Amino acid sequence: MFTVEQIIAAHSKVKSGSDFPAYIKDLKKLGVLNYEAFVTDGHTNYFGENDYEVSSNPKYEALNISMISNIEQFKSDIKAHQQGKTNYQTFCNDCAKSGVEKWIVDIQKMTCTYYDKVGNMLLAEQIPN
Repeated sequence: MFTVEQIIAAHSKVKSGSDFPAYIKDLKKLGVLNYEAFVTDGHTNYFGENDYEVSSNPKYEALNISMISNIEQFKSDIKAHQQGKTNYQTFCNDCAKSGVEKWIVDIQKMTCTYYDKVGNMLLAEQIPN
């Protein structure tokens, strides 16, 4: 099974959102089926076959997630990130300001879904191959 260290090595190649599809392919090769990333501190739970699970440590100081979701601002911020205009930390800060608590990536379905603090889906996207 995969390790957090292998995932960190794959993630080290990501410089902006434009690198995300290649990162997902690397995770798939490692055997990751899905993961849940938390904006609050950047920790992520990764899931594989047979209930296998590993979690990364927090990546940064805790962010305050807005209770009020701003979907239009978030759509603008994610577009900029996907175009390579922002780095990961800036994207996470933007998520927090727009009320995004976490995102879940389903590698089998190639989707990324963003949620607010009360579990409402804010945006679901298909990950490009």
